[in-house]
Amino acid sequence: MKYPKEYLEEIKTRLKVSTVVSKYVSLKKRGKEYVGLSPFKNEKTPSFTVNDEKEFYHCFATSEHGNIFDFVMKTQNFKFGEAVKHLANLAGMQPYIFSKQDEEREKKWKIYSSLFLEYVDFYHNQLLKNEKYSKARDYLKNRSLDKDQVKKFKIGFVEKNPNLFQELKKNYRIDDLLETGLFYLDEKKNIYVERFRGRLIFPINNISGQPIALGGRIIEKSDFLAKYVNSPETLFFKKGSNLYNLDLARKLSNSFENIFLVEGYMDVVGLSKNGIENVVANLGTSLTDKQIFTLNQFFNDIIICFDGDESGYKAALRAAENSIKDMKPEKQISFLFLPDQEDPDSFVNKNGKDYFFDYSKQNKISIHQFIFNHYKKNTQNNPSSMAIFEKKLRSIAYTIKDNYIKKYVLEYFIEKISGLTPYTSQNQKNFYTKKTKSLAKTKKHFNESQSLSGIELKEFSLIYLVINNLNLMRDQIHLLKNIKLFSEVNKQIFEKIVFKLEQENNLSIDHLDIDTQLINKITKFAPIKHILQKKNGQDHEVLELLEDIIRDLNNYDLEFRIQELESRFSEDLSETTFNELKELKKKQNIN
Repeated sequence: MKYPKEYLEEIKTRLKVSTVVSKYVSLKKRGKEYVGLSPFKNEKTPSFTVNDEKEFYHCFATSEHGNIFDFVMKTQNFKFGEAVKHLANLAGMQPYIFSKQDEEREKKWKIYSSLFLEYVDFYHNQLLKNEKYSKARDYLKNRSLDKDQVKKFKIGFVEKNPNLFQELKKNYRIDDLLETGLFYLDEKKNIYVERFRGRLIFPINNISGQPIALGGRIIEKSDFLAKYVNSPETLFFKKGSNLYNLDLARKLSNSFENIFLVEGYMDVVGLSKNGIENVVANLGTSLTDKQIFTLNQFFNDIIICFDGDESGYKAALRAAENSIKDMKPEKQISFLFLPDQEDPDSFVNKNGKDYFFDYSKQNKISIHQFIFNHYKKNTQNNPSSMAIFEKKLRSIAYTIKDNYIKKYVLEYFIEKISGLTPYTSQNQKNFYTKKTKSLAKTKKHFNESQSLSGIELKEFSLIYLVINNLNLMRDQIHLLKNIKLFSEVNKQIFEKIVFKLEQENNLSIDHLDIDTQLINKITKFAPIKHILQKKNGQDHEVLELLEDIIRDLNNYDLEFRIQELESRFSEDLSETTFNELKELKKKQNIN
């Protein structure tokens, strides 16, 4: 028996060719294509290409060419039926077993899809052409939606007293009409009613682009009608398994690594109108693992962007706790919080596409950061509260299915918690809280020079110490050559001093050829001069101070590198970054 065409097409739609092929061939991105070594021939130079847009692979070495079914059959020695079952499982679809139930379902689907397409086309065309729908068109204009957006999303309008049911029942059984969810029986009045009467309708398509449900919005305020209504769940529509606009957004996966997930279809249409088309909506329900799985088939970074109010925040938290368990090493889930009382539609209309993208880059946070920050702000600084805090974070981490992600998220939570409990983390050291005994005495002077950073003042102390002990420092040139400075001007000055020390004997400040104003500035603000004045100026005292400064500069460098790695790790959660971070922290603890 043959598989239904629609079933095979959905498998192809849900799986990019590169997703399937990369499980057997190491691929590298090159422009719009992927390249790799041929799985059909031993070779050293890549001749194998994959094109997701055209949905095929091609081997120039052997002329092998085909789609995902061909690839699996040829590389895994599968028969067609075996390839279909394998790929359906990979796509997260139920296997097709050719039972009477499957055959009956296929017949129902043909009726269902035909009926939905007819319904959507009718009310879409009515909105575009019928003059009595001018109120609905005015509403769309006020929302800054033009005819192009109406056509793109096939938006329609159902009048308050429609009679389409009477027309449709001429060609369809009443049971078939009711099974779509477009109509229901009002038992009190014993009449059949259109669910979306008096509403704009937004077709919710399956991944192949066929309408399977509707979202409806009233255009006039009403005390009796809900603002938004979605289709009820049917045999072919499950809210937790579908996403609004996925059929269009998935086609952009070759151009975008990320996808924005918003709360409603008006947000999708509003962003699209402003040129942001890599966006889907989850139809007002909690985010499900099925939806995460589907998005991960096409995009590497899911950015969840809900309304900037309390309900939007709560929805984001539910989404975070539910979706963190499905994190994968090569995928990311991030959160973007808009200003209070803003939704994605209003925010992008007010600020534009470029600002929205910039805002996203600067303000999105990873899922584990969001979860940590949420529970941290609700935690008090006492043992009981901290214990509950740690227990909650550990329980969330343990829900993660992937063992590698679980390991690093748990490590991230534990290390962040240890930073809040310094007395129980004796090996933890922090450059910013550590001061050498001598430099601590100059705290008052630090406060008086607010225009300079702490690291600049430390560098001033180093330079001041060297230029006032040039003959002594010549003998310590091996120490000076390994010191790292961070301020560009100070770095240039110090390098010039070290060079002069190597080249000349009996060097004095006048021979350094450094701008007098810079020397004066260093002399004025170098905190160490106050310490030197109280000492006898003996060589061993000067060298002790030099060692203190070198140690603090090294600690600063170490702390800076650790912060950079922590920031990178919070984004990519890679094992390489984690191991590098651990090594640096070992050095930090030794110091």
